[in-house]
Amino acid sequence: MARKSPPPIDNSHDILEDLTAIYGQTSANTYLKQFTQLVTELQTAASATLPEKDLDEQDVILITYGDSILPESDTPLQALAQFLNEFIGNAVNTIHILPFCPFSSDDGFSVIDYLQVDKNLGNWKDIESIGTTYQLMFDLVANHISQESSWFKKYLTGDSTYQEYFVEVEDNPDLSQVFRPRDLPLLTEFQTSRGAKKLWTTFSDDQIDLNYANPEVLLSILMILKRYIIEGASFIRLDAIAFIWKEIGTRCLHHPNTHRIIRLIRKILEAAETGVHLITETNVPHQENISYFGNGFNEATMVYNFSLPPLTLHAFMTGSVSHLSNWAANLEFPSEQVTYFNFLASHDGVGLMPVTNLLPPDEIESLADKIVELGGFVSRRTTSDGSTVPYELNCSFLDALKSGSKEEIPIDQEAQRFIASQSLILALKGVPGIYIHSLIGSGNWTEGPDITGMPRSINRKKIPMKLLKKELQSDTSLRKIVLDKYLKILHIRRNQQSFCPSAKQDILSLHDSIFVVKRTQIDNCASIICMTNISGEKASVLIPSSKIRGMKIEDLISGTRYNNQGSKSLTITLQPYQVVWLYQEHI
Repeated sequence: MARKSPPPIDNSHDILEDLTAIYGQTSANTYLKQFTQLVTELQTAASATLPEKDLDEQDVILITYGDSILPESDTPLQALAQFLNEFIGNAVNTIHILPFCPFSSDDGFSVIDYLQVDKNLGNWKDIESIGTTYQLMFDLVANHISQESSWFKKYLTGDSTYQEYFVEVEDNPDLSQVFRPRDLPLLTEFQTSRGAKKLWTTFSDDQIDLNYANPEVLLSILMILKRYIIEGASFIRLDAIAFIWKEIGTRCLHHPNTHRIIRLIRKILEAAETGVHLITETNVPHQENISYFGNGFNEATMVYNFSLPPLTLHAFMTGSVSHLSNWAANLEFPSEQVTYFNFLASHDGVGLMPVTNLLPPDEIESLADKIVELGGFVSRRTTSDGSTVPYELNCSFLDALKSGSKEEIPIDQEAQRFIASQSLILALKGVPGIYIHSLIGSGNWTEGPDITGMPRSINRKKIPMKLLKKELQSDTSLRKIVLDKYLKILHIRRNQQSFCPSAKQDILSLHDSIFVVKRTQIDNCASIICMTNISGEKASVLIPSSKIRGMKIEDLISGTRYNNQGSKSLTITLQPYQVVWLYQEHI
């Protein structure tokens, strides 16, 4: 996907237009100079720190906490750098370091100080060191801030600068229309210098929502964004961005002003020629999620492909790819300037809202029941009619694929089943995002939720470097087998132009147990037919002659070659959970 320079624009005029749409003419005129000055400052910062680079087949993002690996000495960020150097190399090219700032709760997502690195993780130099080898992705936790932050403390004590930084709610308005992601109170009362005040707290009483109706808040957040770009961020993840604008009487989700703010941020980044990619994190039904592409040119560069994880789990649990294939065949790409961030596991669980209209309710409940059976957790939310529905599955992706049978399967087969699932994010159109616990084959951290009180901790274990090294150096350990298989397929992928995010994608429905996607190079010189057997049974698939363009065809993974004189149809037999990537040069 080409990162093209935008056409010249009148920064002042365009920014004034957006500010007016959000804040009205008077406020827009007042703040115009500060926002246009930000463009100039960003341009200077970007020219000194970021190379211009198009997204291509080599872009693979590793998602990790700064302390997912605990050091033997030094800092966790230095241990992460050591792990990357010793075991990963160029198999990935971007590291998404989850919130690394000082925090008070939610494993980093309740930020105390946006501009500091948590001393328990390391410092900016440690992050800069990782950035010398890899591109960096940072979180902009835009919706809320910790009650221990200086902003909030100054609000409580009456500092005039911060009196409109948070959303005060007077009396008892009807808030029944507000979308609730968690069954927690929407408002929290705090004692301030002006008496008791009820404040908006979407996610918890330690995460105080910011008031974007105040232009100073947006300006402050954009100054933080500037610092992140100075520190080397090539990708910015807009955390919980769908919730940032509050208006009583609405859902307060996907508000028009939320989209306007994203468009303004995109315009500022492009006017400053930063080359930074915006990634929206909106764990909502699919059609709502892709609204953050905007028109394909004016909002997010990438959106999280939130429907992919639950649909993949459903396929492996049922042995059928029908729902997965039907959905993938209809994925929308409003322009060649945008793409999906394809992932299966992350620091969060597997959200179920994205498949609200893609899977029948009873099959969603079956998914939830299966995860509980496998030792995981299910969080539920209350709907407007008072009923509860599954909201999120908490389980490592490796363990979520287990059958539930008491019979142990061989480690090699367990690893292959897992790699089969992971192959989907590598084959589908988009940029793959791999959670560190998937890359190293982590199962459930069963003690985690008891220690932290959070079900999500089941997939957030912090692993001592000494133990990790020992396991990765043992040929019989599940971790080593998974990592070796993963690295092999990643190295194959990075050398194939058919996996460029702009390369053409066709979903082929050829067998109920085999997911098939054909990726074709932009220049149409070659293609790869990617097939994944999602079942534990051997299966054969007939590839029609219309999909075969080459005389010599090779499976890039096994090395098996097929001579196909006359470009006839081709029958391929896949072993249980086998992945086949058939490469063909077009004739």
